[in-house]
Amino acid sequence: MYRHLEHRLAQRLLEFLSRRYPGATLPSVVIEQPPKVELGDFAIPLFPFAKPLRTAPLKIAEAIRAEIGPIEGIAEMQVAPPGYLNVKIDRAWMAAALASDQKLPSDIAPGKILVEHTSINPNKAAHIGHLRNAILGDTFVRLLRYAGREVDIQNYIDNTGVQVADVVVGFTQIEKKSRAEIEALTRLPRFDYYCWDLYARVSQWYEQDKQNLQVRARTLHGIEDAASETAAIAELISTAVLRRHLETMDRLDIEYDFLPRESEILHLHFWDAAFTKLKDAGVLTFENEGKNKGCWIMRRAGTDRVARALLPAMADAKKKANGSDATSDNDLDDVLVGMEPKPGVDVRPSGISEEDQKVIVRSNGTVGYVGKDIAYHMWKFGLLGRDFAYRKFYRYPNQHDCWISSTPGDKGVEKDHPHFGDVAEIYNVIDARQSEAQNTVIEALRGLGHNEAADHYTHFSYEMVALTPRCAAELGYTLSEEDKARSYIEVSGRKGFGVKADDLLDQLIASAKNEVDSRHPQLTDAERLSIATQIAIGALRYFMLKFTKQSVIAFDFKEALSFEGETGPYAQYAVVRATSIFKKAAIDPDTFCRAVAGNVSAADLAKFLAGENGDEFWELWLASAKTSYIVDQCISTTEPAYLAKHAFQLAQFFNTFYHRHPILSEADEKRKQFLLATVALVRRELIRTLEVMGITVPPVM
Repeated sequence: MYRHLEHRLAQRLLEFLSRRYPGATLPSVVIEQPPKVELGDFAIPLFPFAKPLRTAPLKIAEAIRAEIGPIEGIAEMQVAPPGYLNVKIDRAWMAAALASDQKLPSDIAPGKILVEHTSINPNKAAHIGHLRNAILGDTFVRLLRYAGREVDIQNYIDNTGVQVADVVVGFTQIEKKSRAEIEALTRLPRFDYYCWDLYARVSQWYEQDKQNLQVRARTLHGIEDAASETAAIAELISTAVLRRHLETMDRLDIEYDFLPRESEILHLHFWDAAFTKLKDAGVLTFENEGKNKGCWIMRRAGTDRVARALLPAMADAKKKANGSDATSDNDLDDVLVGMEPKPGVDVRPSGISEEDQKVIVRSNGTVGYVGKDIAYHMWKFGLLGRDFAYRKFYRYPNQHDCWISSTPGDKGVEKDHPHFGDVAEIYNVIDARQSEAQNTVIEALRGLGHNEAADHYTHFSYEMVALTPRCAAELGYTLSEEDKARSYIEVSGRKGFGVKADDLLDQLIASAKNEVDSRHPQLTDAERLSIATQIAIGALRYFMLKFTKQSVIAFDFKEALSFEGETGPYAQYAVVRATSIFKKAAIDPDTFCRAVAGNVSAADLAKFLAGENGDEFWELWLASAKTSYIVDQCISTTEPAYLAKHAFQLAQFFNTFYHRHPILSEADEKRKQFLLATVALVRRELIRTLEVMGITVPPVM
């Protein structure tokens, strides 16, 4: 309701100003939130309107207040120097709408959204960094679905890349194991742990003798040949590790709809189809000289756009230099070639300097990661003219099936399957180090003329996860004095240093269970374990979400599991407290919440929310009304951290309220019903907010 009222207010202001100042070009209305509720609920700066309306901001504010007329849901407008309009919401009106859980229609954009996240190389166990990716992606899916959008969840599997090749090398060259022996190992409960250690050993093997890297190159070629023994071994390993990854993420209630694999992108000739289109459109050019001789290259993302922006000045410089005229956009390459190159930079006839070249197909004919990614994204948008075959791969406890890509004729392929791909928008949850690759895919789409697709392609980037020195020590790692003095310790899968996701979950659950055991010895061990698991997962998910995406996270057990401060357990505990109030009163909280509008009259809402005495209550009700508003904010900025802040603020407000007001002993029955209504609504919105974050609330803590 808060979100709709904000939109209504902005629309009415623009309509009024359009009538009062006909013909003026109006900017958008910016609505801010005052720092204190006594100042108002909306603050509108009118400075952007001063120039187009040729009127002082203060006079514009005075005119709006005096002439705009009544707006449903708005109680009062006040003018504040030097040019603000402070707006107060009709508290009883908003509270009544919130109490009745009124749902207003929202402007839902058409088309399906595809969110791709996790995308772990299937060569070893998932680690703590992968958890940040998966939790961010899963929460963004939940945000979109809360907002009413249709979403497909995909987890891209690079099963033909260097990382898988290295584990194949480890099994076949270092451990000298046969295909049958490897197949037997894949049945181990935690085969991904075995691969974790082996992967680190392979890295050491390469360092011992650089000639060993030739084995990697041969293995990569073998993997791309679907009929080879190497490809069969890679399939065994990657499939077994992938299944373990899904089991790990399932512990966090993270699900996927479809697992597209790089092997099918190769075997179904997705790249061949894309390659032809890219060459025909001139996006790719063949390099005949220099270090990239024999490669198919494209301009690095951003360099072409910069060059075109500078084209007029560059053309003028060339004209002065040699008398030629180059003002056409088509003469860009000529201008580039005519310009004086930087020292040491080789400018090719194609107009792309070597430093600005991005190799898409190597001189040996193998296509790089970005090339396959371009083909994959053309499929995502329905621009390739090809499709995968599909088979079921993993069934979740709720009976939801996760499908995997396959080729026609493979065992298990089904004709009746959900429709994947051909989407309207894409969000790729990939760490910030992949920005250049992501931008290259976007530029390839633009080069092909698919500007609308490129505009609806979002790189949802984030920074890495490290460990505090204390956390690393708790996990058994030996730290130097220099390490102990650092703010965080970086992890490295190649060096075997890091935190496996399952180990982290196990230790969090064990720590939480110690606390639950001491607090609730009367419960069964199974009950205490269930509660500890909910607390541990809530702690982990909240910890990963409370930091903005571009922050490096230094994970710490003690901080994440704390029942105080900005943590998951703190927010969960607020809900448990709220529930306990109803439990003591022998009232079902959900039933009471659905009947709030009937239990508390509009007159009582107006009475208890009015004036300075009502500010404290109003702050809590207003915060509860903002869930949908915060969800929209998270989606528009691709920043789930706002939702974590919302949960923390609600929990803070509630805990302050809880300590100040003895609800069940309140003698005034109407006031008691109002206080219970306040508890019920905050509880409802906290539960909803935590659900979007993938956090459930245990019965006790």
